[in-house]
Amino acid sequence: MIGSRSQRRLANLAGCVSVAGLIGYALYAQYVLGLEACPLCIFQRVAFIAGGAVFLVAGLHAPRRARLYGLAALVPNVVGGGIAARHVYIQNLPADQVPACGPGLSYMLDAFPLMDAVRLVLTGSGECAEVVWSFVGLSMPAWALVWFVLLSALAVAANWSRLPRPGSFARRS
Repeated sequence: MIGSRSQRRLANLAGCVSVAGLIGYALYAQYVLGLEACPLCIFQRVAFIAGGAVFLVAGLHAPRRARLYGLAALVPNVVGGGIAARHVYIQNLPADQVPACGPGLSYMLDAFPLMDAVRLVLTGSGECAEVVWSFVGLSMPAWALVWFVLLSALAVAANWSRLPRPGSFARRS
């Protein structure tokens, strides 16, 4: 657990910087390497950005009691981890069980009510099953899952512990 207010601030800012790096690489992969982001990838990006925004606010504020920030950062990271896990599951389906390719995310958001579009995205489609990038044997959604787990642990470690009150160590002596 984090032992001081400045350590809490640095840990939260490190979470924000990590997310900025992850989103920066995702944009590099999309616009420079030419990898097209599927709807599940876009939902994972939204979850990363939401968690990163909470880390930024928590880092700038650095309150003595930050459990609310810990919970607020944990929620998008757990949701994003669930989306990434679903994506990894779809990528590992046998070829005959992969869902057919569906419409793009922008079309779904235009043509369907929001909750129906979200449901369609989470069921996955053929383009989500393609593994077009990997590093040390893990696909991009698998790496996203690893990062969501790490960022969830950071959210708890940085914000769940109570800091000692100033002078509380002196009183115990």
